[in-house]
Amino acid sequence: MKNILVPIGSNVNALNTLQYAIDFAEAVEAKIYLVHVYSSPKISGNVLKVEQIMERDSKEILKDHLNNVNKKNVEIITSTLKGYSVIDTLKQLNKLLHIDLIIASTKNDGADEHIFLGKITGNIIKDTEVPVLIIPAETSFKPIKKILMTIKSGSIKSVSTLDLLIKIKNTFSSTIHLLQVKTPKLDAKDLELNKTLEGLISQHIPTTNATVYQGVLEHVREEDPDLLCVIRRKRGFFKKLWENDRVKKIDFDSHIPLLVLKGMS
Repeated sequence: MKNILVPIGSNVNALNTLQYAIDFAEAVEAKIYLVHVYSSPKISGNVLKVEQIMERDSKEILKDHLNNVNKKNVEIITSTLKGYSVIDTLKQLNKLLHIDLIIASTKNDGADEHIFLGKITGNIIKDTEVPVLIIPAETSFKPIKKILMTIKSGSIKSVSTLDLLIKIKNTFSSTIHLLQVKTPKLDAKDLELNKTLEGLISQHIPTTNATVYQGVLEHVREEDPDLLCVIRRKRGFFKKLWENDRVKKIDFDSHIPLLVLKGMS
């Protein structure tokens, strides 16, 4: 892992997320690309002048954040970018920088206390092909000693999907408990574990639930992991929760960092 992208806003979670990202980057020996995206104003008149003000304010936001965290010895490259879409801008950055991981706040788009996962972060997970580490509010970094990984099918399209998980496991000497949720439509072949995945885990926890999401809710408190790892699927963990591109706290609320992997079948 070399490159971590941290899209930052001006919300109350931003500083906490940045400090977590710095601490994590130090542990895995990665650099950080700290980015603030601002959009062109939809107004008449002197648009250029307004854009200059917005760019200045964007740079001030980044400067203020960096002045209020412990940067340690981590290389941090800052950038303010104009874009009509945060997601499209991040996709372009990924093409240029070959990002290995995006670290984001649960909420980048406001401070609604009833929302666990905001629209921007939700769209980053859904619409980019980069693993995302979501940091809940007021969550401080600590070594990741125990990981609860949740799957339904044990098959994997590409073994490289597990590279990030392997890096984390090796860095922190983590143990991985695998929660495999058997749902009504799953067949016996789906329950067979990929050999690479099988070699990573220290405990296999089979359970039967209507959805993977319900399985997670049932076991996450009992397991009390340092990291929850799920897999983004077209009909996966947050499918029902993301109908409005947000996840309400009443549906899901956790203080455990959430790693969303990509590319598994």
